[in-house]
Amino acid sequence: MSKKKTAFSNNSRRDFIKGTGLATAGFMIVPRHVLGGPGYVAPSDKLNIAGIGAGGKGRSDISSFAESPNVNIVGLCDVDDRQAVESRKSFPKAKYYADFRKMLENEKDNIDAVSVSTPDHNHAVAAYMAMSMGKHVYVQKPLTHDIWEARMLTEAAKKFKVVTQMGNQGGSGDGVRKMKELYDTGIIGEVHTVKCWTNRAIWPQALQTPTKADKTPKGLNWDLWLGTAEMRDYNDAYLPFDWRGWSDFGTGALGDMACHIMDPVYRILPILYPNQVECSVSDSFKGKFETADYPKSFPNSSKIHLSYPRTDGKGTVKVTWMDGGLLPERPDEMGDDEALGNWDGGVLFIGTKGKLLADCYGANPRLLPLSLNEQFEVAETIARVPEGHYLQWVNACMAGYGNAETSSSFDYAGPFTESILIGNLALKAYFEVDPNADKGSFWGGSKYNGRKRLLWDAENMRVTNFEPANKYVKRNYRAGYSLG
Repeated sequence: MSKKKTAFSNNSRRDFIKGTGLATAGFMIVPRHVLGGPGYVAPSDKLNIAGIGAGGKGRSDISSFAESPNVNIVGLCDVDDRQAVESRKSFPKAKYYADFRKMLENEKDNIDAVSVSTPDHNHAVAAYMAMSMGKHVYVQKPLTHDIWEARMLTEAAKKFKVVTQMGNQGGSGDGVRKMKELYDTGIIGEVHTVKCWTNRAIWPQALQTPTKADKTPKGLNWDLWLGTAEMRDYNDAYLPFDWRGWSDFGTGALGDMACHIMDPVYRILPILYPNQVECSVSDSFKGKFETADYPKSFPNSSKIHLSYPRTDGKGTVKVTWMDGGLLPERPDEMGDDEALGNWDGGVLFIGTKGKLLADCYGANPRLLPLSLNEQFEVAETIARVPEGHYLQWVNACMAGYGNAETSSSFDYAGPFTESILIGNLALKAYFEVDPNADKGSFWGGSKYNGRKRLLWDAENMRVTNFEPANKYVKRNYRAGYSLG
């Protein structure tokens, strides 16, 4: 069969340029007096960046920004001196702080932009404070810990007119762009079902909350590490990486990986917020009928079903998320030895005419059966981001607010994060007691009535049919931390 080229047709819910960096692809240096505007830094100047979180992912983020010759790393902040060693060696001129609030106050005249790479529970308060001071922000995924926080950061980016980017690097990758180009040919028809999966968690989950205090390691400021979270004794079960499995600090497998794996779903299909969510989880029994400490610790595996009304009015898109090694049924179009995604996971679009599969980050998109890819060629019509996710944000900061696009600006990343965290709300509400349940039956009693379909009012950020779930929309912060 001869190859054929297809024309690009943009029929998604949002202009794909919004969130792809097309404007940035044409970025050029122009004089200060031409651009101007809030948060503008002349190209002849350096962009002074401070990093909140200097170890682990923070270290790699800061190093990636520093690859630009236009960047100065002027501030480093970490609550754990042990984690900050390498960054402090790499950027010896950067002033070092333990408390991001003090750094932002003391260095506000020296900082143009801020990178936030803390554990999830402190993302929002650090980012909001920086934005309120007129600083551009890059925030690691997921954008926030709570649904309400995501809405607040979305609104703050517009209010304070700063350049923003969430750290889901695949959003600037070639894969999701090629996937969009394939989708828009119409070869798979209208997508009605999507399957998403990951091998995470690769850290301990389904645990009992620690009851003893371990000795706090030298160099760790435990009070500052807790930040917005309730005070508790230090325990080795939380650090340095395992905080992801504890719901007071992390957002579990869904929060860690959905911003990568579900990005093609949210970026390509005409959807905004789900109106229904339900889930099931793996029970980890510690004794007879005694399970792990849910919802304090996320389950070992879960399956989450999200129902999205299409924004074009053409029905509903059903999205299923699976983690902990759970996988979708292998499509009939695939051979037994063909890879279903990659090690990190994958995403499968199921349309009225065919199927489209991609790896984590939307990488390596391919039609099913794979033989179609040898017979079908699609034109490259969407601008790529050759400078990558990090330097795209740097260049946009240099250009100034409103003068260049970023792939995951908060007007995209905020609603996307809300959409993801609705799944975590369902997980946390899984064992909640229904005050209206029949208490007379063991199997039908209140303990199990949290396992129901939740109806979501996105505008008001509320579950309308199960009030106990609404406590997970917004946390109460510990004294000393706030959003505005």
